[in-house]
Amino acid sequence: MMEKNLRSELCFLLLLFFVVVSGVNGQNRRPKNVQVAVRAKWQGTPLLLEAGELISKESKQLFWEFTDAWIDSDDSDCKSARDCLLKISKQASTLLTQPVASLFHFSLTLRSASPRLVLYRQLADESLSSFPHGDDSSGSHCCWVDTGSSLFYDVADLLSWLASPPVAGDAVQGPELFDFDHVHFDSRAGSPVAVLYGAVGTGCFRNFHLSLAKAALEGKVTYVVRPVLPLGCEGKTRPCGAIGARDNVTLAGYGVELALKNMEYKAMDDSAIKKGITLEDPRTEDLSQDVRGFIFSKILDRKPELRSEVMAFRDYLLSSTVSDTLDVWELKDLGHQTAQRIVHASDPLQSMQEINQNFPSVVSSLSRMKLNESIKDEILSNQRMVPPGKALLALNGALLNIEDMDLYMLMDLAHQELSLADQFSKLKIPDGAIRKLLLTTPLPEPDSYRVDFRSVHVNYLNNLEEDDMYKRWRSNLNEILMPAFPGQLRYIRKNLFHAVFVIDPATVCGLESIDTLKSLYENQVPVRFGVILYSTQLIKTIEENGGQIPSSDAKTNNQVKEDISTMIIRLFLYIKEHHGIQTAFQFLGNVNTLRTESGDSSEEEIEQQHVDGAFVETILPKVKSPPQDILLKLQQEHTLKEASEASSMFVFKLGLAKLKCSFLMNGLVFDSVEEETVLSAMNDELPKLQEQVYYGQIESRTNVLDKLLSESGLSRYNPQIISGGKNKPRYVSLASSTSKGESMLNDVNYLHSPETFDDVKYVTHLLAVDVATKKGMKLLHEGVRYLIGGSKSARLGVLFSSSQNADPYSLLFIKIFEKTASSFSHKEKVLHFLDKLCLFYEREYLFKSSVESASSQMLTDKVFELAEEYGLSSKAYQSCLVDSLDEKLLKRLTEVAQFLSWEIGLESDANAIVSNGRVIFPVDERTFLGQDLHLLESMEFNQRVKPVQEIIEGIEWQGVDPDLLTSKYFSDVFMFVSSAMATRDRSSESARFEVLSSEYSAVMLGNENATIHIDAVIDPLSPTGQKLASLLQVLKKHVQTSMRIVLNPMSSLVDIPLKNYYRYVLPNTDDYSSTGFDVDGPRAFFANMPLSKTLTMNLDVPEPWLVEPVIAIHDLDNMLLENLGDTTTLQAVYEVESLVLTGHCAEKDHESPRGLQLILGTKNRPHLVDTLVMANLGYWQMKVSPGVWYLQLAPGRSSELYDMKGGNDGSQDQSALKRITIDDLRGKVVQLEVVKKKGKEHEKLLVPSDDDDDVKQKNEKGSWNSNLLKWASGFVGGRQQSMKEGTKKEHEKGGRHGKTINIFSVASGHLYERFLKIMILSVLKNTNRPVKFWFIKNYLSPQFKDVIPHMAQEYNFEYELITYKWPSWLHKQKEKQRIIWAYKILFLDVIFPLSLEKVIFVDADQIIRTDMGELYDMDIKGRPLAYTPFCDNNREMDGYRFWRQGFWKEHLRGRPYHISALYVVDLVKFRETAAGDNLRVFYETLSKDPNSLSNLDQDLPNYAQHTVPIFSLPQEWLWCESWCGNATKAKARTIDLCNNPMTKEPKLQGARRIVTEWPDLDLEARKFTAKILGEDVEINEPPVVAAAAATDKPNPPPSSDISEDTEQDLESKAEL
Repeated sequence: MMEKNLRSELCFLLLLFFVVVSGVNGQNRRPKNVQVAVRAKWQGTPLLLEAGELISKESKQLFWEFTDAWIDSDDSDCKSARDCLLKISKQASTLLTQPVASLFHFSLTLRSASPRLVLYRQLADESLSSFPHGDDSSGSHCCWVDTGSSLFYDVADLLSWLASPPVAGDAVQGPELFDFDHVHFDSRAGSPVAVLYGAVGTGCFRNFHLSLAKAALEGKVTYVVRPVLPLGCEGKTRPCGAIGARDNVTLAGYGVELALKNMEYKAMDDSAIKKGITLEDPRTEDLSQDVRGFIFSKILDRKPELRSEVMAFRDYLLSSTVSDTLDVWELKDLGHQTAQRIVHASDPLQSMQEINQNFPSVVSSLSRMKLNESIKDEILSNQRMVPPGKALLALNGALLNIEDMDLYMLMDLAHQELSLADQFSKLKIPDGAIRKLLLTTPLPEPDSYRVDFRSVHVNYLNNLEEDDMYKRWRSNLNEILMPAFPGQLRYIRKNLFHAVFVIDPATVCGLESIDTLKSLYENQVPVRFGVILYSTQLIKTIEENGGQIPSSDAKTNNQVKEDISTMIIRLFLYIKEHHGIQTAFQFLGNVNTLRTESGDSSEEEIEQQHVDGAFVETILPKVKSPPQDILLKLQQEHTLKEASEASSMFVFKLGLAKLKCSFLMNGLVFDSVEEETVLSAMNDELPKLQEQVYYGQIESRTNVLDKLLSESGLSRYNPQIISGGKNKPRYVSLASSTSKGESMLNDVNYLHSPETFDDVKYVTHLLAVDVATKKGMKLLHEGVRYLIGGSKSARLGVLFSSSQNADPYSLLFIKIFEKTASSFSHKEKVLHFLDKLCLFYEREYLFKSSVESASSQMLTDKVFELAEEYGLSSKAYQSCLVDSLDEKLLKRLTEVAQFLSWEIGLESDANAIVSNGRVIFPVDERTFLGQDLHLLESMEFNQRVKPVQEIIEGIEWQGVDPDLLTSKYFSDVFMFVSSAMATRDRSSESARFEVLSSEYSAVMLGNENATIHIDAVIDPLSPTGQKLASLLQVLKKHVQTSMRIVLNPMSSLVDIPLKNYYRYVLPNTDDYSSTGFDVDGPRAFFANMPLSKTLTMNLDVPEPWLVEPVIAIHDLDNMLLENLGDTTTLQAVYEVESLVLTGHCAEKDHESPRGLQLILGTKNRPHLVDTLVMANLGYWQMKVSPGVWYLQLAPGRSSELYDMKGGNDGSQDQSALKRITIDDLRGKVVQLEVVKKKGKEHEKLLVPSDDDDDVKQKNEKGSWNSNLLKWASGFVGGRQQSMKEGTKKEHEKGGRHGKTINIFSVASGHLYERFLKIMILSVLKNTNRPVKFWFIKNYLSPQFKDVIPHMAQEYNFEYELITYKWPSWLHKQKEKQRIIWAYKILFLDVIFPLSLEKVIFVDADQIIRTDMGELYDMDIKGRPLAYTPFCDNNREMDGYRFWRQGFWKEHLRGRPYHISALYVVDLVKFRETAAGDNLRVFYETLSKDPNSLSNLDQDLPNYAQHTVPIFSLPQEWLWCESWCGNATKAKARTIDLCNNPMTKEPKLQGARRIVTEWPDLDLEARKFTAKILGEDVEINEPPVVAAAAATDKPNPPPSSDISEDTEQDLESKAEL
């Protein structure tokens, strides 16, 4: 006790001492803070409507329940924004389960549904603009109904329309519906659509809603709501209806970094900081944090009267502890010490966050901590399995990609898991089993499947194991494991590779593939070759005949007309039988030879004479009797007819006929038969075989083909079912159905294969069938045959989707079918009864053109006859044929139609298959067979049921009546669980975290029954650790989780790992005012930042956000907080200017279509933005805002050569448009497949042209793309970014004429923006030609963007701000300055409009003394780039010329090393030669090594000049003092202010000393800026300096107004 008192007294004395000391200078060092916010560009959206969108994610039905509840509730007691937030949250919580409600509240404060409302606003604007009604402008209306043909602003008008709505099927096109639309669950599918635009909370919404809901119930309309609160209606809604709508949405879910800037060179603007708006923040800080061993909250509790002194002491401690360097021995165990501090803390996550987000302030106290060796030992032992510093994160066992992880994605994943848990608990599955289910990792989808083609119909040409020609080859299988050069073949006497071609021998493609095969065979390629032959004509007949070969009696008339393919197959089989396989292949080769030789026949035709001639020619040397006689006999007798037809039938059953020409490599299907495809397929197969040989699974006696096909061979190929990784299958969760859907599914009567009625069925096929169509009937019939064929683990349910006005016969058929399924499904012969019933119905009703009126009697008679035959009770049928049941049947049909439309997302009369939630639509009924259902069954069982089978079978059911636990109950559980699991969007990758020890160095949190389990491996002292600490905190607080976090710090540090402060911005209830209706929004707040360190601000935003600063008075690149004066908080506001839509474009079996041009817009304005496809991964990107957009190929060469493949339904059809919905903050990645048009297969997209006139014409013609990356739509573009129109007219007036010079530059920070203005003036003063400047927008300050339009007006030039989001697949730079350098070189081909032909890059700190038109017009000899080499006449610098020695000397091989301060880009040549793609490939390879590309923008083009050639400009084009010396200064056309590595002279001082005209240009630029911003210009240049500059003499020492800090100017290090 005494000791404790002594300590507190000591603290008190220390404080008193400090108070005395700090009295002197405390006033000067008031603590300074930094505050950052990011807002969306779009107008605010009401929180109440966002709540509706969030709740509809849970279930579509809940949206309507929430809407009805809010309409009936009263919110007049809500007096503030916070009251409203809590009221909305509480109202929603009554509809949700507890874990989901907590997440809902967080998502609501996160504003994650705001983009969806912006999308609705876009649709509302389009709705109004499509009806230009004059008086009825939207200004005065807060709600309206759109029916496609008219708009109703008044309920009375709507009611009169409802009294006589158009009949379904009328010519009037209703509004287009989307899958995100809220369709009222009583709506009847197929009824006219009425879309209500309005906001719940307004009076007009209530009136419209009640009328439309009633009309929907009566089946009059399909009622849809799109929630919109139009501008000006905020006052007409209830108190809580407009919360959040008045201001822009302030976002959360991003990180802000303040990095300590360590600079060698002086690079700060010396202009005084201007006064401006200050938005002081009242926020207080957390005083419970430990600061150098003091907990200040406790001190203040004891001594409240000394508050100001205690706080001053705390500020002193905080500002004096900032470290960015430590001694080596202090760094040694820093990672382990951090881990120890975190593990021992009472709240480890909070502790991790405080340490790594304020690291420079806490590092010195950490490094003095005594280390527990057992922690260190455990970390080191774990690092044998996980590399030091590696980060891993898994949610319920699935590994997440940490690089792309952001808060929105994490919330979506958590919501997905909680929703699943909710669905499972409704099925009465106990918690333990739910957790097990959620932890199961889905099996990875195989990229390709093997088709089991083993049969007598394969005709093999060779056999490597037996043929004489392979005798000399070695038979040792281990040869396959020997190293070889890439592509080198391994000659082993073993049938390892089987290439079997599936062809129609009467097609050009088929015969040419025979030539390919023979050529490979003759070149002794080590493959066993074979063919399966079929007749396209016969397969068509088989399809038309319901999958059967027509019987011979039906064909007696057509005997003469045997198709040519079948004829060739018969002759081939005859020759094979009598003269051997070699001769048979020779015959096929001869047919092709004769075809190509006969000049008169067209290329496509194969004629009888070619076949006859080839046959005679082939067997002439082999036979004694005349070949013609043999041929005649064969033709007349139809020998081998059955065998040839069976071969075609086999191909039909395999499903390979659709592919026209294909081949199978060990069963893998390839639809191209080129020689390269065969060889590359072989190379792809090789590693799989090597692996099996290595593990002894293939031995010398193994039959490789049998082994591969019996293990994983499928009996049939159907690309719609076997997607092969390209098109993802579509799943719907049957467990999340609405109550109506649930009861509908419970009423389904299932059919089973004979004798399996009581077995549990793992797979449920639901067939949606319209029996009034041949397609539907065929599908139903195939389903019945499939069950007759036998299926142990699947059952079949039929959903009849006939339309309301179906004919009486089809209704009668449905009634009979349903009765049979419900009453007799357990009977042995019920399937044969249904089979015959379907046959009879098809024959008598569907295939006849007219049906007699009394013929329904015929159907009932047939039913009674069949019932007797198959032992079913005909009495049951008599009762069901009474008419009174029709009402019940129609009701059932309506329910089915609603279920298919609103829950499965199909048209109400569609024919489709839903297997355990997987939707197959559209079904190609001609080629869809019962075998396809077998295929679907095995695929679904293996991929989705197997992983959960054991868990479900092992459940001990509690709270369920044992009598209910029937096989149907379990089959339902399998159907619901596997369909729900399949909708999960998660990776199939997992990691074994349990192998890592967690006794001393891990953090365990939460209880083990939590729904979500997090496994993480984190280096707490890494940028990833900074972000993850906050994300894990969110999960812990708002979601029921258990966590196991293993700490994995770097073991031996050589430098401080984190030189920054970091905040992750999260929303909070406190953002909502408790006194008014304002919403402040979340902010990053940095308290007590170091005063004398220069800080630079970076944002760590989600991948799709493009942000720019819009409010910032201070230089965010160089923040020195001691210069803030009286302001205590430095403010910055950024704006999400747009979201980035990215994608990859592919062309099957070809490289990415580099240079393909894409455009995006709305249906009415299809071209708002455009872009082109890179060769790297076929990548492309565009700027978008939330909305519904349409992507298409641009007019011109792109759309002339290509078609887009696949519409919105994932079908394979060509389509002109691809619809893209942007309705969240996570952006989109679009996979696009294009295919060359017929006849254009060999044309190139980019035609090289050396003729300038050609280029000019091409661009005049293709001027469609001149507005690249400019945004037409209001809130995406915001301020006008280009000064074109205004200045065009001025050009003549201002005396500027001729071809425009395009100049591109980049700047960041106030100093470089000051230089940039000087560069602009120096260019303009030296030329009479029009000039257009292009600036990279990402890093420009708000002030510069405000000034530049006025400057353009005043000085008569054009400008454009351009931007490009760093692609996620390209290795990222961490340092801001290196990112800026990268922008100078990496995206030149895609950042400018395609119409721009040439551009000159000029560094911001350059002064121009010549007409840049000369450089612009210079002939650079067809090279894409032109740079100036470094000068070498300043001998003092020889020691710094690194390119003269070592690596660079060797690599350059006599070529010059160029400086990157000035270069010319011939964009036409640059794009044609794929220079951009090549530079990105070099960059990707080199940048992963931290020691390469130290001067990125300069090293990269110099390194790549062997591939991307550089034209060397004459030396006079760039002079810089450091390297060139004064002798050549007089000739200099441009002067660059490169840094001098020897003297490290500050930038500004050098500028005034070296360049005579610089002070005058600087003064002019600053005066102009001050005039625009309404400020006084401060002339702070000493006269001496100006005089010295005027005489070009060395300067006196720097004046006192230049701060002494030596900061590293990374920008110009590139010019060393």
